[in-house]
Amino acid sequence: MTLIASTQELRDVCQRLARQPFVTVDTEFLRETTFWPKLCVVQLASTEEAVAVDALAEGLDLSPLFELMANEATVKVFHAARQDLEIIWNLAKLIPTPLFDTQVAAMVCGFGDQISYGDLVQTVTRVSLDKSSRFTDWSRRPLSPAQVDYAIADVTYLRDIYLYLRRKLETSSRLAWLSDEMALLSSPSTYEQAPETAWERLRNRVRKPRDLAILMEIAAWREAEAQGRDIPRSRVLKDDILIELSLAAPRSADHLANLRAFPRGMERTKAGIEILAAIERGLARDPKSLPKIERERRTGGNGATVELLKVLLRQVSESHGVASKLIATVDDLEAIAADDEADVPALSGWRRELFGARALELKSGRLALTVEKGKVVLLEWQDGDPTP
Repeated sequence: MTLIASTQELRDVCQRLARQPFVTVDTEFLRETTFWPKLCVVQLASTEEAVAVDALAEGLDLSPLFELMANEATVKVFHAARQDLEIIWNLAKLIPTPLFDTQVAAMVCGFGDQISYGDLVQTVTRVSLDKSSRFTDWSRRPLSPAQVDYAIADVTYLRDIYLYLRRKLETSSRLAWLSDEMALLSSPSTYEQAPETAWERLRNRVRKPRDLAILMEIAAWREAEAQGRDIPRSRVLKDDILIELSLAAPRSADHLANLRAFPRGMERTKAGIEILAAIERGLARDPKSLPKIERERRTGGNGATVELLKVLLRQVSESHGVASKLIATVDDLEAIAADDEADVPALSGWRRELFGARALELKSGRLALTVEKGKVVLLEWQDGDPTP
C-alpha cells in the first residue's frame, strides 16, 4: 500500500500525475455530525501508480492536490462525482477540470440508471470488490492496511472502467453526449448552498403563499445556523418542525411552546427569538413577490399522451442502449405533451435526434407504437402507409 502523509510526498506524486493523460480520483469522508463533509482520505491513480492521501495527517497542505485538480492537461475521472466535487469546491473553491464521470458515461453506454461502482467493476473487470471497510470510521487514526487497500482499490479499477467506457463512447460517437451532464457537475452553482435558497428542498410541502413566505425565512435561518455551527440541519431543527412552523405561524414564545414538535425550552432561547423574527419577516413579505408554488403534477387532458411518450421513451432507451433518465424526465414528457416547442432538454441536441423528434411525430400521428414478438416496435407513416 502507498499512504501519503506529508506535503512533500503529496507534491511529488501530484507532479508525476500531472504528466499523465488522466487520473482517477475518489474520496472518503464523514458528514454524520457536521454540515460540511469532513475530508479524511483522497485516492489518486494513473496507469503507473495508485496512492491514498491521508487528508487528516498533521501539517499536510493539500495545495498540490488542488493544483492537480485544476490542471487542464489531465482528465480527472470520478464515479458519481457530485459528493467528491462538493468537498473539493468547499475546500478550494474550484471544480476539477477536465472532468469525466463514469456513472454518467455508463448511462450513455446502456448500463442503466445510476449503476453503482461495485456493479460496474463486476461488469467490466469481472472482479467482486471487498466491501468490508466501506462503513469504517475514516477519521480514526492510524488507518489500517485493510482500509488503505480498500480505498486504493476504488481508483485502480476505475482506470479500467474509464478506458473501457471512453473507447465505447468514441466508437459510438457519443463522447459529446456527456457535455451537458459534465457542465452541470462543473458549475459552482451546483455546490453553493446559499441560505436564501434553502427553502427549495421543501418547496412541495406547503401550498399557500403565506406558508411559503414563512418557510423561506425560517429555512434560511436554519441553513445559516447549521453552516455557521457546522452541524447537520436536523440538529438545528428537523424538516417537519419547519413545516409545522410555516403552517402554524406562531408569533410568541408561548405559541412556540404549544407546538407539539417544537423542542421544549427552545422558545426562550436566542434561537427562539430569531425564529419568531424570521416568521415576522415571512408574514411581512409581499405575496406577489413570492415564487410560484408548484402544485401536484397535473397532466390535464394529456394523460394518455404522456403514457404513450413513456412507452416510446422506454423503446428508444432500450433500442439505443441509453439510460432513459438521461434522455428525458417525466417533467419533460409532460411538457412535450402540452407543447411541441417546450423548452426542455429532450427537444434539443442529441436528445431531440434520439427521442424528441419521434415524440413530436407520435403526437402528430406520424408515428405509432405496436407490439411484435413481445417487443414495442415503432411504425412510421410514409405516403399514407405505416412502415416499421
